[in-house]
Amino acid sequence: MARLPRLTLADQPHHVIQRGNNRQPIFLDTEDHERMLALFAENAPRFGVALHAYVLMDNHFHLLATPATVEGLPKFMQGVGRSYVRWFNDRHGRSGTLWEGRYRSTLIQADRYLLPCMAYIDLNPVRDGLTREARDYPWSSHNHYAGLRTDRLLTPHPLYWTLGNTPFAREAAYADLVHAGVSARDLMLLTDSTLQGWAAGDAAFVEKLQAATPRRVTKARAGRRPQTLKSIG
Repeated sequence: MARLPRLTLADQPHHVIQRGNNRQPIFLDTEDHERMLALFAENAPRFGVALHAYVLMDNHFHLLATPATVEGLPKFMQGVGRSYVRWFNDRHGRSGTLWEGRYRSTLIQADRYLLPCMAYIDLNPVRDGLTREARDYPWSSHNHYAGLRTDRLLTPHPLYWTLGNTPFAREAAYADLVHAGVSARDLMLLTDSTLQGWAAGDAAFVEKLQAATPRRVTKARAGRRPQTLKSIG
């Protein structure tokens, strides 16, 4: 069956996952991490992408970002991906692909899933046993929002500002949100929807999205397909 085009719309937050080929490491040391962050900083304004959150793991990374145009996020990821592979291969004396195919992404309903998605991203190192607390991991956006450092790479989403009327109140509320964790349901939904390319949101959100794009935004229900939708491959 032909692969569906990636679900991308302007002015909507997208959760993105990019993995190393065969789960191989894509960051070997501090310089690799810093190079990737520099590429984010270079390409985000170039392609009109507001980067809200990120985490760089050993063999993959996550982003939460809102593109200003339909082409913004794909061009951003292409620019970052190609530049990083060339740099990584030259630096480490290797050749060939680094990524596990194309990146995975989906749109999320901001008022329901944006803050949980930020916590989900921050807690990746904790779930993987790399650190006990999100604040102890250096390669994520957590400490910016928790008030422990300033990260000029980031553009806070408007929903972050609703956490409090002062910087201290917002930072404390966000730290509490991450400390409380992400529910098992939300964890599974955010992971599966991103890997499979289906929108993460309630029925009204999905209906609104579907009206804005000819690309199917949710998985088809089980059952007989109409004749016109049969696979030709």
